[in-house]
Amino acid sequence: MNTLNDLAATIAERAKADPESSWTAKLLAKGPEKCAEKFGEEAIEAIIEAVKDNREGLISESADVLFHLLVMLQSRGVTLDDVLAELDRRQGTSGIAEKAARTAP
Repeated sequence: MNTLNDLAATIAERAKADPESSWTAKLLAKGPEKCAEKFGEEAIEAIIEAVKDNREGLISESADVLFHLLVMLQSRGVTLDDVLAELDRRQGTSGIAEKAARTAP
């Protein structure tokens, strides 16, 4: 988890940078909607590599997905710790039970 934490910290730091000097700052300057769009593009690319059974492509695209997920979270003020806390909360709960609790009226 240190790598993801380090990456999240780097993204938070780059958010303060000049968009002309940082890809991350440039993407964040375009707004949360563009960050979400880029995350979606990367997710689709990962799906394509998985369907093609391209292990190396899937690894590479998955790294892009994680990076762009963290950028998207940063754009909305959500931290990696917020997401990890939610995963901790769900730990030990059946996926079926957790989904049912989210869709219950």
